[in-house]
This record gives sequence, structure tokens and C-alpha cells, in this order.
Amino acid sequence: MATTVNMTEELLAEHYAHLIGKPFFADLKDYMMSGPVIALVLEAPNAVEAVRQIIGATDPIKAGTGTVRGDFATSLHRNLVHASDSLDAAAAEIARFFPRVALQNTK
Repeated sequence: MATTVNMTEELLAEHYAHLIGKPFFADLKDYMMSGPVIALVLEAPNAVEAVRQIIGATDPIKAGTGTVRGDFATSLHRNLVHASDSLDAAAAEIARFFPRVALQNTK
């Protein structure tokens, strides 16, 4: 499942609450609001671990060759891709970006 999202200040504040107050947050916010983002839900055995392996380390310098970040990212603070780091985070992010799906799953 996929959707295009225009990030708002409110959505960014919720999604990156743990980064508010960091010196790079304003730049991150401006970058994330500079255009639409594509949100995806991928479902498979061990999906969280598999996707994190495919995208590589957050720091593109440390991301391996052949990973999305290793091959295409140029900045730690203008991150090319985000992936949930746990099933709990995935559930929260699905609810945030796909509220109709989250609502259906509670019925």
C-alpha cells in the first residue's frame, strides 16, 4: 500500500517528536516540507529487519554499497528514506500515515 503525503508542521512534530529541539530539526522540517513524500506499507515475514537491511545505515557514509542510502543518500540530515525500527513503531507510523487502514483494523 502506498500514498503521497504533503508533510505539515503538525505531522512532522508528531513523527519526529524525538528530534524536536535538536540543532538540525529546522533544516529537517524545511526539507521534509519542500515537496511530497511517498509513504509505503510493506508486509512480509521480518519486514522491519528486511527493509532496514535494504535501506542501510542512517548515516550514508556508514551505509553499505548496494543499499538505498549507501548508493543514493548524500546527507545525514536530509535523509533519503525512513523505515520503522520496530513493529511498535511501524504500527504507530501506519496509523499516522494511513489513518483509514488503522481505523479499519480496530473494527
